Amino acid sequence: MVVSNIKLLLSFRNFKQASGQKMKKLIYTYTLCGVFQLAILPAIAQESIDRGFKFFGETISLPLDESLPVPFDSVLNNQTVQQFNVAIHTDSYSPLIDTLLAAKERLKLDDWLYYQLIRQTAQKLSPKAKNYYRYTLYKWFLLNESGYNSSLSISGKMLLLYVQSDEEIFNIPYHMKDGRQFVCLNYHDYGNIDFEKNFFAEVPLTNLKANKAFTYKVTRIPELEASAYQEKDLQFDFYQQTYSFKVKVNPQVQSLFINYPVLDYSYYVNTPLSNETYASLIPSLKKYTAGMPTKEGIDFLMRFTRYAFLFQPDIQVFGQEKRFTPEETLLYNQSDCEDRAALFFYLVKEMYNLPMIVMMYPKHVTIGVNFDRPFGNTISYNGKQYSVCEPTPQSRDLKLGQLLPELRKTPYEVVYAYNPVK
Repeated sequence: MVVSNIKLLLSFRNFKQASGQKMKKLIYTYTLCGVFQLAILPAIAQESIDRGFKFFGETISLPLDESLPVPFDSVLNNQTVQQFNVAIHTDSYSPLIDTLLAAKERLKLDDWLYYQLIRQTAQKLSPKAKNYYRYTLYKWFLLNESGYNSSLSISGKMLLLYVQSDEEIFNIPYHMKDGRQFVCLNYHDYGNIDFEKNFFAEVPLTNLKANKAFTYKVTRIPELEASAYQEKDLQFDFYQQTYSFKVKVNPQVQSLFINYPVLDYSYYVNTPLSNETYASLIPSLKKYTAGMPTKEGIDFLMRFTRYAFLFQPDIQVFGQEKRFTPEETLLYNQSDCEDRAALFFYLVKEMYNLPMIVMMYPKHVTIGVNFDRPFGNTISYNGKQYSVCEPTPQSRDLKLGQLLPELRKTPYEVVYAYNPVK
């Protein structure tokens, strides 16, 4: 029996060499017991964990050996996080970082979408539901190794991940360090935290060289899986004629922006549509508006945005404010004034490329468009006259250039102005 087991051991020589020290110890132990065949099968299964996942239609294969991922089953404190930091900074992770950065370059990922790649990678290495601390530590590690200046803070059993960002963000915590702003990336995991009762202290970590700031601006949606798109029927009436559309929307967009924070309006109105959604909507809108004067064409877009979707305030749907990108407005069944303003702005910019302003009232957001000849209720801003175009349904059917009567004496703020490059 011992001789036959030795022969079997020799036949697995290549497997031993490729599998690492941990596997070698298992082989040597069980060979002497004469039960090698029974013992090696579960070990092989353990090491053949699926390391790949789909991301923007591509399969991302994670180059990892059997010594990874680094364990973290300790009590959360500065010392255990520091020990994790020492253990994880090995050459074994260099191929993984190279793979992620290559995907970022190949797919032309903006920072927010690259962070979604990091999240999925961390989930693969350490599922969030099984070990939340290690999942968060992996996100921090991958951000830092990718060049982003990030940090960790602890209060009791809570672990917060921060990244440096120079942008104004309204609904998530931040702190200042050395004159730089660090915003929290995982606040949503804890709900509301009382920072007066829970004091968070940053974990002091060494050997960190990352200094890049993170931006939430999304300038491009890479190719999504074509099979994941669904057709959505939209219709509205434009002066006694019904117009119908079959718009392709992808639920994956919803997951990409599910924890996207509340930012300046410029981030939403300038976020483009994915290619499939664009191709299913914009050519149809151009076909229907072909031959119309500019004023009538923009009226068409205003009424499409106003009446093709159900209205519902964010507080009733999400329990808090949430601003949609134009594609999210098309995807969700309900939206509010901010979401429709973003979609209308995007459509006018894409089809007519006229100067526009976003006007924010205490309880409402609407759009002003600069026509060749101003008409109706106009807003004067930086030497130009903008006619109000209301993309949200109201109690009365407002025409192009009409402002709600109750807003005529209400103070407003121009929160974003767009001027086409000539």
